[in-house]
Amino acid sequence: MKIWIDGYEANVLQRLGSSQVAFELLRSLEKLDKENDYTVVLPTPPLNDFPKERAGWKYKILRPKRLWTKIALPLALYTAKIKPDLIFSPTHYIPRFAPRKVKRVVTIFDLSFLHFPELFTKKDLWQLKNWTKFSVENADHVITISKFSKSDIVKQYKLTEEKITVAYPGFNMDVFHPVNDQAKIRKILKKFKIGDNYLIYIGTIQPRKNLVRLIEAFARVAKEISGLELVIVGKTKGEGREGWMYEDILQTPKSLGIEEKVKFLGFVQTEDLGLLLSGALAFVQPSLWEGFGIPVVEAMATGTPVIVSNVSSLPEVVGKFGLLVDPYSVDQIEQAIRTIVSDKKLQQKYSKEGTLQAEKFFWDKMAREVLKAFEKIVSN
Repeated sequence: MKIWIDGYEANVLQRLGSSQVAFELLRSLEKLDKENDYTVVLPTPPLNDFPKERAGWKYKILRPKRLWTKIALPLALYTAKIKPDLIFSPTHYIPRFAPRKVKRVVTIFDLSFLHFPELFTKKDLWQLKNWTKFSVENADHVITISKFSKSDIVKQYKLTEEKITVAYPGFNMDVFHPVNDQAKIRKILKKFKIGDNYLIYIGTIQPRKNLVRLIEAFARVAKEISGLELVIVGKTKGEGREGWMYEDILQTPKSLGIEEKVKFLGFVQTEDLGLLLSGALAFVQPSLWEGFGIPVVEAMATGTPVIVSNVSSLPEVVGKFGLLVDPYSVDQIEQAIRTIVSDKKLQQKYSKEGTLQAEKFFWDKMAREVLKAFEKIVSN
C-alpha cells in the first residue's frame, strides 16, 4: 500500500492528547511496518525526534500551512504523479477534497463538544461541529480511541459499526513505570517546590476537566490534613497549545483560601512526569467527559492509585482498579480523596492492580489495529 499520513499535529514540541497520539502512531507504524510505502506530509520540516527517512518512509513538505486541509492537502493529492491508496488523518479533520481512488481515514477522539457546547469558545465549537461532521460523513473509515467513543459516534452520526475501528492509545514504558529510587523523587519534588504529600492532576486546563470541583473537594480535606497539596500540571496562556476558559480555575484556590496548597506547574516535560506521578499519593481526574484519558493510564503504569469519573470512557479504561466518582458531586470527590489519603492498604491494592491494568494499553498495539483497518479499507 502507498499510505500518506497527515503529520501536522504530531510536529509540535509540546505534545498532549491528539498531538501525542499522532506522534506515537507515527513512531510505531514506522517501527512495525517495513512492507508498505509511507509519506508523512507536513507544513514544516519534521522535528528531530521523528523517525529518520528510509526506503518506504519519507517526508513531504506542503504549503500553505494556514489552509492545510482545504488547500494544501487536496492540491498535493490531485497533483501527485503516483496517488496514495489512502491518506490517514490522526486528527478530527480529513482533506476537504481528494481524488476518488484515494481513501480517507480520520481519527475522532471524542464528541464532548456536542454534549458540552457551553464549555468551548464559539470559534472552536463552530469548527469542531462543522469540520468533524464533514470528516465523519465523508471519510471511508473512522478510527476512535474507546468503545464508548465508538458508540457515541454511531449514535450521533448514524454510522454503521463496521465503519469504525477502536484502537486504544498507549503509554511510554520507558518513562511511566514504578520508581523506587526515593532520591530521584526527592530531587524532582525539590525542582518543583512540592512537599511529600500531594495529589496530582495532568491534562489541559479547561472547564471539561472539572477542576473547580476538584479544587473545592480538595480544599475541604486540605484544611484538616496538614501539608497536603494539589499539583495541577497543564498548559495555560502563553505556553503554545494552551487551555481555554481557565480563569475561574486559576482563581478558585485563592477564593477558597488555599492558594499556597495548590500548585499550577504549567507544561512539564514528559521525563519529569513519571517521577511526579511516582511520588504522588494519587492521580485525580474527575472529568465530565473523556474519549480515553492517557494520563490515567500513565498514572496506573507508575503504580499511582487513580480517582476518576464514573462517566464516558474512564470506567472502560480503569476497570475495577481505581476509585470512581460522580464528577458532579463535590462530596464524592472529597470522600474519595479522604479514603485514598488515609488508607495505606487501599493505596497498595490500587497501585499493584493499576500497573496490571495499564499493561493492556501499548502504542504498538494501537498501530497494529490501525494498520489492520488500512488493509481492510484498501482491499475492499
